[in-house]
Amino acid sequence: MLTFNKKTNKLELEAYHFELQDVKEPNLFRETFQYTEVPKIFFNNEVVPMNPPDEIWITDTTFRDGQQAMDPFTPDQIAHMFNLMHKLGGPNGIIRQTEFFLYSEKDRAAVRKCQEFGYEFPQITSWIRATKSDFKLVKEMGIKETGILTSCSDYHIFLKLKKTRKEALEMYLDIVKAALSEGIIPRCHFEDITRADIYGFIVPFAMELMKLSKEAKMPIKIRACDTLGFGISYPGASLPRNINGIMHGLTHYAGVPSEFIEWHGHNDFYRGLSNATSAWLYGCSSINGSLLGIGERTGNTPVEALAIEYVGLRGTPNGMDLTAITEIAEYFKKELKYDIPKNQPFVGANFAMTKAGIHADGLLKEQEIYNVFDTAAILNRPPEVEITDRAGLAGIAYWFNTQLPKLKNSNDKLDKNNSSIVQVKEEVDKLFQEGRCTAMTHQEMLAFAKKYLPDYL
Repeated sequence: MLTFNKKTNKLELEAYHFELQDVKEPNLFRETFQYTEVPKIFFNNEVVPMNPPDEIWITDTTFRDGQQAMDPFTPDQIAHMFNLMHKLGGPNGIIRQTEFFLYSEKDRAAVRKCQEFGYEFPQITSWIRATKSDFKLVKEMGIKETGILTSCSDYHIFLKLKKTRKEALEMYLDIVKAALSEGIIPRCHFEDITRADIYGFIVPFAMELMKLSKEAKMPIKIRACDTLGFGISYPGASLPRNINGIMHGLTHYAGVPSEFIEWHGHNDFYRGLSNATSAWLYGCSSINGSLLGIGERTGNTPVEALAIEYVGLRGTPNGMDLTAITEIAEYFKKELKYDIPKNQPFVGANFAMTKAGIHADGLLKEQEIYNVFDTAAILNRPPEVEITDRAGLAGIAYWFNTQLPKLKNSNDKLDKNNSSIVQVKEEVDKLFQEGRCTAMTHQEMLAFAKKYLPDYL
């Protein structure tokens, strides 16, 4: 059958209609996942076209998946983070939704506190098990959309649920129909999609969901969950790990609109952000992440990284306030007592900091030489220098020029060869020669200023 694709403006042949393959034995893709070895990356050299949606956005799972890796948040803490998330996402809803558990009274109290803000974005959604009784909780809380666990790999269908593919499909469709009958938008979480049979289960399942969506005249969303971080974004990589191919299967063959598709990835193989970006580029409108990337095991895609990536891809923050990223990091450190890795991009202590004298010398001359972008203007994080035995004259001069008020707010800066800077360096060098192993503290540097640069205090 020939159809005209308005997205590509081409006539295309619909060559095959995919149906459920109800196999007797699970397909565990043993050539890739041998368990006793590192998973293999296969290529079939089939490259699908890039297909960016008209609109892309971010969703959040900090209060669901994220909480599973943290000490439980209090309702007040959740409300504060929700407020910061609203600030970051801006009025255009670049952070479109965030999901909550509903099972305990504390969970429900947190939802109510966030509902009281009255924000349009992020929209509040929930997550439930594939159980009809859970819809009562969703209705009682006045929530319009809920995630439903619909595990889709044979690892889950055969080994965990002890069902056949047909039995699992029928169970999931039954739950989705129950959601629709209650007027609730279902979001089917295709758990473990990167170990699933894409054309034997995923595409036929998605096609059935789209039929129900048309009949009910309600959206049915699909969250493609890379549960163990197996996803690969390399062009020509084989399914089921190839994210580009998964998105092509959902959009092109199953007919799922981009705005109904969400990607949820984990970072087990360091691919959290690159996989998420690939999903955006190949047809997925929505990427799910968490603040600072918290979540099970290695965590989720960091929301703050997605915000920066959005600007890179679209060329505009589109209303986002990126300075909220720094506020979120400070809240995690001070209120939640969360130990952010120092080298974590955008939020770690070392992100806009250098310890090398040669880099500090560059910063003294022109910040752009060694700073990724204007971190002071964009993130409210000016570049910093930490003073160790490797900071050199330039590092010490830069520290005083940016930390002492009379220098910080003046165009007249100290040169690295200033006699006072030389004296401070001699004292610093002596300390490290005597065995010091830690960086100089803020208070110690101020003491040097009081001794050698009293006019600038």
